[in-house]
Amino acid sequence: MRMRTAAVAALMLAGLVATAKAPTTLRAAYNGDFLIGTAIDARQISGDDTRGDPLIEAQFNSISPEDALKWESVHPEPGIYDFRLADDYVEFGQKHHMFIVGHTLVWHNQVPAWVFHDDKSNLLTRDALLERMRDHIQAVVGRYKGRIQSWDVVNEALNDDGTLRQSLWYKIIGPDYIEKAFEYAHEADPRAQLTYNDYSLENEPKRSGAIALIKKLQAEGVPITSVGLQNHDTLDWPSAEQEDATISAFAALGVKVVVSELDIDVLPSSGPRPTAELSQSILRDPRLDPYVNGLPSSIEQQQAARYADLFRVFLKHRGQVTRVTLWGVTDGDSWRNNFPVRGRTNYPLLFNRQGAPKPAFAAVIRVETAAGKR
Repeated sequence: MRMRTAAVAALMLAGLVATAKAPTTLRAAYNGDFLIGTAIDARQISGDDTRGDPLIEAQFNSISPEDALKWESVHPEPGIYDFRLADDYVEFGQKHHMFIVGHTLVWHNQVPAWVFHDDKSNLLTRDALLERMRDHIQAVVGRYKGRIQSWDVVNEALNDDGTLRQSLWYKIIGPDYIEKAFEYAHEADPRAQLTYNDYSLENEPKRSGAIALIKKLQAEGVPITSVGLQNHDTLDWPSAEQEDATISAFAALGVKVVVSELDIDVLPSSGPRPTAELSQSILRDPRLDPYVNGLPSSIEQQQAARYADLFRVFLKHRGQVTRVTLWGVTDGDSWRNNFPVRGRTNYPLLFNRQGAPKPAFAAVIRVETAAGKR
């Protein structure tokens, strides 16, 4: 009897046994506050991930695609679209009655080279690239009109100093490529939510650049609904105060805020500052991969406290924050295992490699239940 009581107590601590006061899932805990989402990969879309799929169905009410809707996936060659995985993704979301996000329409990464060049390998003219952009957005957004509720229209258009990134979109079209992308997406589905998505917006220079960009779009009547904060965070960045100030700054513009790609890196820093810039690549170094045999309890607790601090900020801004999406389901799924140092063993999410809830999961649940008692 004593052993059975101890086992039940352990399950309750992990948030797996229902009680009248303690929700057992993320989506139940934050019901009425904001959506709780996760990014899903091809195995999960197909139903082949026997560990991850039950967690997706039980814990989340929104999904984002890791790669299924990126240009190289759905439009790999001129005139050729491949919607098989994207169709399955949308069907997965509809089957489970989820809020479905489209990620991403215009980005400087994962775009085939042909998009920017003619058949002689010369860079396109402005008008020609605008036509390709419009055709792509009309085809992709139009196909899922009324089924995908929100689109990340433009992704990572800013440098760390807040200036516009000198991507080929910018160099060929000019700075109004952002405006045009939003206009084309709105034409394709006037009811869809449209988001500008970027990382490190908690840093003041980049945030200032994003604020200026949003104001410019608004002044020109561009239909932008929300700003996506990627929140690829660390154990010591951003502070709760930085997160609070960032959400407040964008909410003051009259746009909603979505936390679009949340995870918390627990490994030693590999550079001078946190970043999600995919062009970075660092040689593998054992000193940067200290937890190959498991995460120490002390680090788990630090991570749990960080998640709790951030969710307190998100909860403070319920009404302005409409969705919080974890970028992956379990630690084993996370891109953080390979960025910016390939092959590391990272632990950035709420569920471990076996699909079991970590202390961070319980901490996130407690934030809402504690708030509900006040």
